[in-house]
Amino acid sequence: MIDTNATAPVDDLGILRQAERWARAGSGVAIATVVETFGSAPRPVGSHLIVAESGLFCGSVSAGCVEGEVITAALDVIADGAPRILEFGVADETAWRVGLSCGGRIVVHVGRVDPARLALIARVNAECAARRACALTTPLEGGAARLALSDDSGFADRFRDGSRLVVDCGERVFINCYRPGPRLVIVGAVHVAQALAPMAALAGFDAVVVDPRSAYAAEARFSGARLDSRWPDEALPAIGLDPFTAVAVLTHDPKIDDPALRLALASDCFYVGALGSRATHARRVERLRASGVTPRMLERLRAPIGVDIAAIGPAEIAVAILAELILARGQKPLRSLTPRAEPAFSGACA
Repeated sequence: MIDTNATAPVDDLGILRQAERWARAGSGVAIATVVETFGSAPRPVGSHLIVAESGLFCGSVSAGCVEGEVITAALDVIADGAPRILEFGVADETAWRVGLSCGGRIVVHVGRVDPARLALIARVNAECAARRACALTTPLEGGAARLALSDDSGFADRFRDGSRLVVDCGERVFINCYRPGPRLVIVGAVHVAQALAPMAALAGFDAVVVDPRSAYAAEARFSGARLDSRWPDEALPAIGLDPFTAVAVLTHDPKIDDPALRLALASDCFYVGALGSRATHARRVERLRASGVTPRMLERLRAPIGVDIAAIGPAEIAVAILAELILARGQKPLRSLTPRAEPAFSGACA
């Protein structure tokens, strides 16, 4: 029986971790992946749904429109081992029956998690846990999937366009790119941070609030949030500022803000923003330049922080910041090593 109330991770990395747990517990598992979309498809390419032989499932390939059909196919795949390619679209009678009548079309690949696939999923989970990007390439007409790691030559160039379907040596190959979950370092346990930390968590960010002032960074003010009471010049290197991390500096105190900004602007984090008026920011820029921050590094700094939505009050300012974070992350779908002059995709026949 299908458990439609099963607790499900909301992101694809959480779904892959669940697939690994089910498979290692001895359950048959199938994984369905959106490999192609047209029109107003409800879920993006690369989205996963996993199904256990008991009927438990988590994830989504269509926000509920065709899940029943896909789950039925997944149970068949677990039983016979043969992968399926499923297509749903507005022109199909099946699409109207199951609810995909929004004008879009999706193509879904369903395959069993056999020992070889389990080993690859475990590697993906391990790489992302170590905050490194990776990519799986799966031939849709059959053949072994392969894993590409972020330290492979030309990785950033070949996989910079993210998950997609390509034709390589005459065969259709689906590239599924995985990156670590986004992390947000909030410097300053101020009122805006009290609103931003839980909002960011709901949006999928792993949020940590850094502030050495114990009266500010108190558990009573940040229920459930992760707090770091070290000074930024100690906390930020320990947390790690990688390409999947954003930094929001909120205190207005140069003793706290400036060291955090110097570290963040010198790092490869995908977003650096600072709270304050334009006048405050002008004085901040003067201090940072005097401390050796280059003009090129300062170009990365978003200040005043947040999308201009005429925000008033901590909650609205937090919404503006989170919107800018999501926009910045979407503009950088996969960042890793310095790109090299190689083809966009290099498959087995290259």
